[in-house]
Amino acid sequence: MSNTAEAGKPSPLLSTFSLRQLCQPAPGMESLPEAVLIRILASIPAVELVLVCRLVCCQWKNLVDGAALWILKCQQEGLTRAESDAENWQNFYFLSKKRKNLIKNPCGEEDLEHWGEVENGGDGWKIEELPGDFGKEFPSEEVHKYFVTSYEWCRKAQVIDLRAEGYWEELMDTTQPKITVRDWYAGRSDAGCLYELCVKLLSENEDVLAEYKSETVTIPQDNDASWTEISHTFSSYGPGVRFVRFEHGGQDTLFWKGWYGVRVTNSSVTVEP
Repeated sequence: MSNTAEAGKPSPLLSTFSLRQLCQPAPGMESLPEAVLIRILASIPAVELVLVCRLVCCQWKNLVDGAALWILKCQQEGLTRAESDAENWQNFYFLSKKRKNLIKNPCGEEDLEHWGEVENGGDGWKIEELPGDFGKEFPSEEVHKYFVTSYEWCRKAQVIDLRAEGYWEELMDTTQPKITVRDWYAGRSDAGCLYELCVKLLSENEDVLAEYKSETVTIPQDNDASWTEISHTFSSYGPGVRFVRFEHGGQDTLFWKGWYGVRVTNSSVTVEP
């Protein structure tokens, strides 16, 4: 990564000059070669480019709205994509900078914090350390815990507010970036269990605009306890998406008291560039 200031963060350049002074073209600046002007503009944080610099004059507006400036900023900050895949480099830049897992507490490090609509069937949800009894280590060393279900159905959900996460309405309605959901589940090797995942894209009024629901996965007793990833990508879902509702759950099939049901961890929802 280069030392270019991140979008939304003040740069050393802006600490010396006010933004208004910076964005006033100096006499003769309009005669600079376009390539030079693009390099100058590329040193300015992305948010200021869009909100301030593109309003200075028609030439700057065209440069900020064009691809060359954003291709350069992507190159400077190590954000790459195939040229043939490029449609809107400005959107690609902002989406890449924002890309993160929107699920909070995906691995149980904070107990059940951030999870709502919790259904505690049987003995309810429990958090355990990997690999757990009759379990296997997770494929990633960064994951240390998992949630485990009991002998009656356990569910939990999170609702993600996309605007609160920085994904503005025009972006969601026009670009409709892909939304990818992932979850990991496993059983104990000595017990059978069930697992389900349901993810909905919701409107402002929480109407369902798109939905993915897995089949009910049955893991037999005497399984190998390996972790399985399940994923789905929403695309071309239409305008109006403002929330993502992620819900998963399960139970054991032997109705043993305790926590012999499905194990889940490392859930994720990402808006893709």
